[in-house]
Amino acid sequence: MRQLFDEASERCRTAPMEGVAFSPEDLDSAVESTDIDTDIGSPIKGTVFMTTSNGAYVDIQSKSTAFLPLDEACLLDINHIEEAGIRAGLVEEFMIIDENPGDETLILSLQAIQQDLAWERCRQLQAEDVVVTGKVIGGNKGGVVALVEGLKGFVPFSQVSSKSTAEELLDKELPLKFVEVDEEQGRLVLSNRKAMADSQAQLGIGSVVLGTVESLKPYGAFIDIGGINGLLHVSQISHDRVADISTVLQPGDTLKVMILSHDRERGRVSLSTKKLEPTPGDMIRNPKLVFEKADEMAQIFRQRIAQAEAMARADMLRFQPESGLTLSSEGILGPLSSDTPSQESGEAQSTDE
Repeated sequence: MRQLFDEASERCRTAPMEGVAFSPEDLDSAVESTDIDTDIGSPIKGTVFMTTSNGAYVDIQSKSTAFLPLDEACLLDINHIEEAGIRAGLVEEFMIIDENPGDETLILSLQAIQQDLAWERCRQLQAEDVVVTGKVIGGNKGGVVALVEGLKGFVPFSQVSSKSTAEELLDKELPLKFVEVDEEQGRLVLSNRKAMADSQAQLGIGSVVLGTVESLKPYGAFIDIGGINGLLHVSQISHDRVADISTVLQPGDTLKVMILSHDRERGRVSLSTKKLEPTPGDMIRNPKLVFEKADEMAQIFRQRIAQAEAMARADMLRFQPESGLTLSSEGILGPLSSDTPSQESGEAQSTDE
C-alpha cells in the first residue's frame, strides 16, 4: 500500500496532467465560451453567498467576482443589508452598474431594477387616476417630499389641502394623486388637493366614517377622517353634558363619526357621535357600544330624516292638489287614489251642507 501511495505522489509531482482529458488551456477556453454577458447595464441572475457590513457578495456563475453595495440594495435608505431582505442563499436578478478597475469586481444593483419597476407603476397609477398614500419624509420652503412606491415625490404647498408646515406634516401619511411622472427628468410631482377633492366628494351627510382623534381643544376634538380634518364639537359628543373632553377622548383614539355638514368651499366638516348613541350618554359610559352600533344607529337616523322630509313634502302637496300625489300612513308619497277626497270635493260637500 505504501508503494502505491508513493507512486501516485510521484506522478502528481512529475506529470500532474497525465490521464486528464483536457489541459488548463482547454479549461480556460471552456470558461470563456460559457461566460455570461457582463456588460454595464445588463441584467444578471445571481445567488448571494456572503453578506458584510458594506453589502453582499454574489455568485453569478462567472469567473468575475460580483458585489452588491449597501446603497444599491433597495430604494430605501438602510443601515444593514439584511433590512433589504438580502441574505445568503437569496437568488435574485441584479443589474450590472459598474466594474472595479482594480480587481475587475462587478458592481451590482437591485435598486436600479426596482426603480424601473417603480416608475412604471407610477405611470400606471397616474393613467388610472387613483389616489395613493405617501409618507412625508422631508420638506423645504416650497413643499414637502413624500415617499410613493419607493420613489421620492414632491408635493408643492399649493397642492396641500391644509395650512400645515413641513415640520407639522413630517412622518404623516397623505392621500395623493399624480400630477407629473417623468422618469427621464426624474420628476415626480404629486397633489394632496386633488386627492382630497375626490375624498370629499364621497362625504355624504349622514354617512358614517372611521376617524382618528388628532387633537383636543376646549370646544371640541379634531378628527382625521382619511386625510380630512373634521370638528367633533363638544356639544356633538354625547346627549349628556361633557365637562372635560379628555375624559372621553384622547389623541390617537379610533372612533366612528357621522358627517353632519360639509362646507367644501371652506373645507370644513362637522361631525357627531351624539347621533350614534343607542341611548343618551353611551359615548361617555360605553364608547365601545357606540362604535359597534354606529352603522345601525346611522341607518335609523337617515330613515327618520327621510320620513321627516317626506312629511314636509306632503304638507306642501296639501296646498297643491293638482300634483296628484298623497302621503300614505307609512309616510310614503304615492299617486292620489280615487278613494281619497280632494280639496275641491271637500269644499263642495261643505257648501251642500
